[in-house]
Amino acid sequence: MKIAIIGAGAMGCLYGGKLSTVPDNQVFLLDVWKEHVNAINKEGLCMEENGELLHYHNLTATTEAATVGVVDLVIIFVKSILTRQAVEGNKAVFGDNTMALTLQNGMGNVESIGSQIGAKNVMAGTTAHGATMLGPGKIRHAGVGKTMIGELSGVRSKRINEIAEVFSAAGLEVEVSENVLGLVWDKLLVNVGINALTGITKLTNGELLAYPEIEGILEEAVREGVAVANAKGIVLGHADPVAHTKAVCKATAANKSSMLQDVLNHKPTEIDMINGAVVREGKNTGVATSVNQVLCGLIHYLERERQGIQFDGYQHERTLRHLEPD
Repeated sequence: MKIAIIGAGAMGCLYGGKLSTVPDNQVFLLDVWKEHVNAINKEGLCMEENGELLHYHNLTATTEAATVGVVDLVIIFVKSILTRQAVEGNKAVFGDNTMALTLQNGMGNVESIGSQIGAKNVMAGTTAHGATMLGPGKIRHAGVGKTMIGELSGVRSKRINEIAEVFSAAGLEVEVSENVLGLVWDKLLVNVGINALTGITKLTNGELLAYPEIEGILEEAVREGVAVANAKGIVLGHADPVAHTKAVCKATAANKSSMLQDVLNHKPTEIDMINGAVVREGKNTGVATSVNQVLCGLIHYLERERQGIQFDGYQHERTLRHLEPD
């Protein structure tokens, strides 16, 4: 299968590296970070996994979609706030029958992709893997989990089964679901509980559970999300989403969430597509979401703090020392 991955960050590289081990696959990583692209093409992708350094050479990285051409499958891994722009800028890899699979965090990705290529070939899914970018061409596989994928219609189609077979051949545990919207909400609730809190506290996923006061906030944030999902008629896949979120914390204990990495690297976060999505849908359904609203406000403050935003005519440049990377 000819596969293009849009967004060669930690997660994109993780899946690209694994999928490149299947003999019949051609894997292309599309990204705008030229230093990263050059490092992969020169030395291969380096992945730290279970204390070992693994090198993947059977894949190609590029900044130009036109050099790749039309592929069979596109996996989108860019941040949710960049989805529409990324798909629009890489349309050269999409053909009439190209399957587009989003494994991104947050809500709204399906709609953004469909607005650019049409909805008929868009599929969705979630991943419980954790990964961290270490530098150009280097990542750490920080947590292992299942990949869940499905058609938006809920149909167990031939093409979704083909994707599952390719993932399985690459050593990725995968399951096809007939409730993809429930999947997306299941993953959203995990991110609602973990991402903002790690970004605010600088704790790893597992460390969140070491502090009862932080664990309590995690619980309340997820419960609000569950109440919103219930009000929308979403069928969730876990009987106890709070317990599931904690289980993910433990399974990816050493992982620095993508939002924490963004805060540390002074980058915009996906807060509006995660906790912000709960707040927006809460307003639409009449469900109170005060905890998620506070978490959104704190992350927005940190984003502005690190970017030196103007307040009352003065440049606010104070550095939050406790948020500097170790």
